[in-house]
Amino acid sequence: MCSIANAPSSRLRAFPPPPINLMLSSTSLNCPKTFPRRPLRSIPAPPFFRASKLNPNIKSVAGLTHTFRPSCTKKWKISCFRHEECSSAGINRESLGEESRHEDLRKTEVEKPSTGKRSWISSLGEWVDAVLRVIGKPWTVPWTAETILQVTLLWVVSFWFVGSWMIPFGAHMVGFNKESLTYRGQALFSLLTDVTEGLAGILILHRCLSRFRPLPSDWFKFSLKGKWLLDVVLGCLMFPLVNRLSQFNLDLLPVLPSTPVTLSTVEQSIMARDPVAMGLYALVLVVCAPLWEEIVFRGFLLPSLTKYMPVWCSVLMSSVAFALAHFNVQRMLPLIFLGVVMGVIYARSRSLLPSILLHSLWNGFVFLDLMK
Repeated sequence: MCSIANAPSSRLRAFPPPPINLMLSSTSLNCPKTFPRRPLRSIPAPPFFRASKLNPNIKSVAGLTHTFRPSCTKKWKISCFRHEECSSAGINRESLGEESRHEDLRKTEVEKPSTGKRSWISSLGEWVDAVLRVIGKPWTVPWTAETILQVTLLWVVSFWFVGSWMIPFGAHMVGFNKESLTYRGQALFSLLTDVTEGLAGILILHRCLSRFRPLPSDWFKFSLKGKWLLDVVLGCLMFPLVNRLSQFNLDLLPVLPSTPVTLSTVEQSIMARDPVAMGLYALVLVVCAPLWEEIVFRGFLLPSLTKYMPVWCSVLMSSVAFALAHFNVQRMLPLIFLGVVMGVIYARSRSLLPSILLHSLWNGFVFLDLMK
């Protein structure tokens, strides 16, 4: 640090207080010489000068300033060199600006090929969104996955228990044996079994969902409103494709040669040409089975899954469950496809009537095909 030379008291009376030597750098530097002692004229300090903090008696010192600018060096400087430092910083800023412009040009050239890719992906995404909007929007599901699993397991157990144990045991207690029944008796037995299984499934739904009542308005709705008739017609046009899938499924998983070929009771009744038995089987296939199957798979399972997955995925998963419930590996693919068609129709119409109607038409189509 520079020191102020001691002056006699007489000179201090003749002249103003001498200028002090300020520290020129924040680092420890030695001043080569002191400023000469000469009178100071009262010149107003420039706006960028600041009063010295070392001596409060001196308000301003001409030629000295304490400036702090980001573009200049962070030191205490003589004001006459300020313009040179800032000009060099300006040159650096200009060079940095040119480098940034070149960098932007390089980025633009790199991003040009990816722009076409992004536009293609965005157009594909818009097309997928349009298709999904056509399918429908998710339902408002008030229950959780625990309720979904509970209803599904109870329905599977009741289906097995009623068809394999309850009805056969009741018939045995009354004194009837299924194998000894006539074609009409067997048809009536099938009708009673199917009706009981359907009522058990509806009772399980009513009991498990009672604590969530009242349900939203689009749950288990049977409505004739809406433009769903065209959807049903388009679904009927898919029947030949379902037949092709049936043949393809048989080619993939053919029936083993060791498996005995047996005719179902429906086929036996058709071969016998018993009109009463055929009418009872038609009632089972065209009315009862479509009604309770659609209530369980499309009315409950499909909307419930939309709480955890998109609508299209819920349609597919409910269709797989619908195919598995028929316990026939040779018919998996056509039943999955048919379930997807009925699921899309239900998601679009929000009514169970169109899917029940399409299901009934398909079963009737199969029944008439067996009668040939």
